[in-house]
Amino acid sequence: MLLAFDTATPYVTVALHDGEDVVAERRSEQRMRHGEQLAPLIEAVMADAGIVRQDLTAIAVGVGPGPFTGLRVGLVTARTLAFVLELPVYGVCSLDVVAIEAALGRSPVGTEFTVATDARRKEVYLATYDDEGRRQDGPDVVRPQEAATGHPVAGEGAVLYPEAFPDAREPRLPSAGWLARAVAEELAELHDPDPMYLRRPDAVAPGAPKRVS
Repeated sequence: MLLAFDTATPYVTVALHDGEDVVAERRSEQRMRHGEQLAPLIEAVMADAGIVRQDLTAIAVGVGPGPFTGLRVGLVTARTLAFVLELPVYGVCSLDVVAIEAALGRSPVGTEFTVATDARRKEVYLATYDDEGRRQDGPDVVRPQEAATGHPVAGEGAVLYPEAFPDAREPRLPSAGWLARAVAEELAELHDPDPMYLRRPDAVAPGAPKRVS
């Protein structure tokens, strides 16, 4: 049983895959409360599927790009569970998860497209994909006006910046169910469970003190 979760956006998403398909999936209702919501959601999906932690066989986690604090919650949890339960853990770019659903989900884009997610500071995380959801370029962090396109764009960035991305497509956010499918069905490149940061965090270590003349 594969446990999958992603905390790279303001919402937490968790799912279970039994080797054939997703058997349970939940998403948080409140924004920006990753630390408080991830563990209860994991317990909830396991209860939905009628399993306990000892039934898990692997863990999949979104590695971003995303804000430092939320992303860290998911990755630390994935590493900790993997260590305690002696399970393999697989990381997947969160933009790739959006792309795979956009290409293979209920409403396939059917052509080359872009994924743009909210990077805050009036910027987006952006990558381009072929019609089957395979990444062609990126991810990068850019201002929407610098990446404006009339081509289809999945992800929250298209909703936030419609003037730059007028052809918005679903999904808006990564789904743990599609993250699980990406790993179970080998649909995406796998990474170590390390954060995919595209810029430095806001907090930086102070430099050496200046000499007093």
